[in-house]
Amino acid sequence: MTGPLHGIKIIDMTSVMMGPYCTQTLGDYGADVIKVESPDGDVVRSIGPMRNPGMGPIFLNTNRSKRCVCIDLKKEEGRAALLKLVETADVLVYNVRPAAMARLNLGYDVMAKVNPRLIYAGVFGFSQAGPYAAKPAYDDLIQGATALPALNARISSDGVPRYVPNALVDRIVGLTALGAILASVVHRDKTGEGQRVDIPMFETMASFMMGDHMGGLTYDPPLDKGGYGRHLSPDRRPYQTSDGYICAMVYNDKQWKSFLKHVGREELFDDPRFATFPQRIQHIDTVNAELSRIFTTRTTAEWAKLLDDADVPSTPMHTLESMMQDPHMLATDFFQQVEHPTEGAIRSMKVSATWSKTPVNPTRLASHLGEQNAEVLAEVGYTAEQIEKMHKDGVLRQAAIPDTSEL
Repeated sequence: MTGPLHGIKIIDMTSVMMGPYCTQTLGDYGADVIKVESPDGDVVRSIGPMRNPGMGPIFLNTNRSKRCVCIDLKKEEGRAALLKLVETADVLVYNVRPAAMARLNLGYDVMAKVNPRLIYAGVFGFSQAGPYAAKPAYDDLIQGATALPALNARISSDGVPRYVPNALVDRIVGLTALGAILASVVHRDKTGEGQRVDIPMFETMASFMMGDHMGGLTYDPPLDKGGYGRHLSPDRRPYQTSDGYICAMVYNDKQWKSFLKHVGREELFDDPRFATFPQRIQHIDTVNAELSRIFTTRTTAEWAKLLDDADVPSTPMHTLESMMQDPHMLATDFFQQVEHPTEGAIRSMKVSATWSKTPVNPTRLASHLGEQNAEVLAEVGYTAEQIEKMHKDGVLRQAAIPDTSEL
């Protein structure tokens, strides 16, 4: 037994990042995740530098702890194979529009007849109750629809709207789906009832964003136009030092008093704009601008020591490469070097959560397209002859496994 979700079986019909990130976490936590790909495979298999076709870094980092099968669901034998897998599953997760599932005759009404205890979880663009129900969605689009580029434009020097350089929406919605799925499993275990669960990107991200920025729009009539001043201050950024940058957070009154004492600027605490938390928030642009000036007076190393001595939270400003050499990351072995069966030495990130009774470790590294076809289908009753015929008929597809003799 490994992981708190040991014994839970997940059918993963997701691709790209949002769904795979959710299901990888379920797998890391001990669930048996079976990734069902189309004959074309998950598109992120082809993104980024790679040693072998179909095994790009984004795929490797969102599809571990899964077994991969490749089934053509447009063929009746393929659809029948999926339904056979669903018979013994706890959860099915998909991230195409519900109308696409209906066209494949794989909607919740069909699945619930096959397995009434099934949790049928959809992660897609928009609530099915609104006019956008049938619209496609991607991370960039939902960032735009929930004001992220507009907010970035307010704090950028050139006023140009920009997306966040991360699939932020996909990850947030994926984690929201994780919580919704596990809550549904708890309900199912109490009552025996499966159910359909929808996790829309637009509404999920709107809640995430507006939780910080609703501001005076919370009230009717509005008290202001929304936006959290501290987050929108133009000087809310890593502080430039005399030789680089550092990230610091002088936040509460205790930290301010200690900081100003250590830098010899105690008189600022007598300034009403600096004296209390509410006043500092009200005058955040002035406060941040003054901090920016102060930080240019010492080196990064000097600031790191001073801030530690003053008990003011700070961290280095890392690049992607330097983060991997952070002493804390090295001490916790977060970026673990592991040996992939075909890709050789790769870095794999540890599961960040820990459990005292049910420790977790990724169950396997990412698989090639259809690599576990025979293994998975045999478990639900298919014979070797039937599986071979399905491969010949194009119902199943399996990518060639690279020669590893030279690794």
